[in-house]
Amino acid sequence: HEEIGVAALQAGKDVLLEKPMALSVAACDRLNAAAKASGRVLTIGHEFRLSTQWGTIKKLIDEGAIGAPLYSMVSLSRFPYRPGSNAWRYDRERVGSWILEEPVHFFDSVMWYFESLGDPSSLTAYGNSRPRENGDAASMADNFTTIMRWPTGEYCCISQSLAAFEHHHVMEVIGTDGAIRTWWSGAEDRTRSPQFELKVKRKGSEGAEIVPLGASGELFELDEELRLVVDAFGARKPIVSGEEARKRILVCLAAEQSLAENREVPLRF
Repeated sequence: HEEIGVAALQAGKDVLLEKPMALSVAACDRLNAAAKASGRVLTIGHEFRLSTQWGTIKKLIDEGAIGAPLYSMVSLSRFPYRPGSNAWRYDRERVGSWILEEPVHFFDSVMWYFESLGDPSSLTAYGNSRPRENGDAASMADNFTTIMRWPTGEYCCISQSLAAFEHHHVMEVIGTDGAIRTWWSGAEDRTRSPQFELKVKRKGSEGAEIVPLGASGELFELDEELRLVVDAFGARKPIVSGEEARKRILVCLAAEQSLAENREVPLRF
């Protein structure tokens, strides 16, 4: 998205840029520099933050419902990606990697939930794929898992399989005084009639409670993003800044490096 994003900013336009922000940290830097030089607003489309479901996790953590966060687990089990126009999702030069395509959302979510801890310090990634004829796609993992750690001992596990069926997404956050668990399931990722639930065991409570939620899913989140970005441009303040989104790209690329080199990779922001 770098070329069109920079051009729009230089033309004096405010920009809502779809995730991933770019395919390299250097490209993120050029986008952020263009936004600063033009004085325009650049906001990145991490729409999970606007979800009635995934966004509620952040609200619960911030209000102290589960104490300080210690651990998070994110799991996505889904059918293989659709090829997209001219099979772009299977072309590494255009998609960058499948880690940038969807797990970038999960890295953003957990880093947002754990923002009181500061930046994570390292990660280790694992992955494998079913046999495929397409050489580019074969270098991108069907099954991918990352363990990401913070300097003070907190950690998360982010896992995705693109070799399963339907679309099933789970998030858990464990805190010092409680826990949150939520899930979303649909026949496809872009359904308007999914099943979902969020439960929280609050600090001091004996049992878990179901938290009422509004409609949840990508289609609803994208609608909300388009609505809110108008206000964000008017207020001259991004929903998700380019500086935050840059860190998510750095983490995704570090996960790619860890996969390729089979080792833990330090994170240097």
